[in-house]
Amino acid sequence: MSVEQQIKQYILENFLFTNDESVLNNTESFLDKGFIDSTGIMEVIFFLEETFGIKVEDDEMVPENLDSVNNIVAFLTKKKL
Repeated sequence: MSVEQQIKQYILENFLFTNDESVLNNTESFLDKGFIDSTGIMEVIFFLEETFGIKVEDDEMVPENLDSVNNIVAFLTKKKL
C-alpha cells in the first residue's frame, strides 16, 4: 500500500468512519471541511510518527504540512521518504 493510500485509509476509517474513498478528495482541507479538529490533528501526528518513524516538530504542526492527504504526503517526502 502506498503512503498516500495509508494516509487516506487512516483518515477515512478514523474520522469519516467509512472505507469509501470517493468521500475524500486528496486536496481537500480537513479543517475547512470539518473532518478533523485540532485534537484530531494530534491523532494524525501520532499516527504519522508511529507508522512512518518520523518526529513531527512543533514548528512543523502547520496546515501546510498536515491539512490534506496531499499535504501530508509532501511533508513525509520532505521528512523521510
